[in-house]
Amino acid sequence: MSRFKKAVLIGVVLFTCAGCDQVTKTIAENHLPSAQPIRLMGDMVRLQYTSNMGGFLGLGAGLPDPVRFWLFTVFAGAILIGALRYVWVSAEIDHPVILLGVSLILGGGLGNLIDRLLHGGKVVDFMNVGVGSLRTGVFNLADVALMLGPALLFIGMAQLRNMEKSADEGERLTEH
Repeated sequence: MSRFKKAVLIGVVLFTCAGCDQVTKTIAENHLPSAQPIRLMGDMVRLQYTSNMGGFLGLGAGLPDPVRFWLFTVFAGAILIGALRYVWVSAEIDHPVILLGVSLILGGGLGNLIDRLLHGGKVVDFMNVGVGSLRTGVFNLADVALMLGPALLFIGMAQLRNMEKSADEGERLTEH
């Protein structure tokens, strides 16, 4: 994949993901805080505003403010910058599905990082899915990207392994 195509894919996914995340969070902030949860699809989906000071499922929310700032803002930001740089310069990461997965992870991380910078370390969450009492935690679109990205990474890696295995088998057949 050319550097230009790689840059376009990363840029489009990164900014679309972070942009849609921020727009939906703004809508949630403006329309959900004072309202009761909005129940959709027979209560399988609930829209309910909350903010999260911690990481995934609130982990680390009870840490002191400076520790949370360094961990969830500074360290996470540095990881995002390092990962973006690695993806950009790495010739190994050029499979479109793998690149899409990494870009979704970066876009989701960027969306939540923007929240932390704009909201004093908090992340806006507003979606919850489940049936009856079996429900997820409350999450946002950035979190969806952060979960979808690794799934695409695994799919892309499996595709690469299958392509390599097929190429190896083809070479063995032509040698005989």
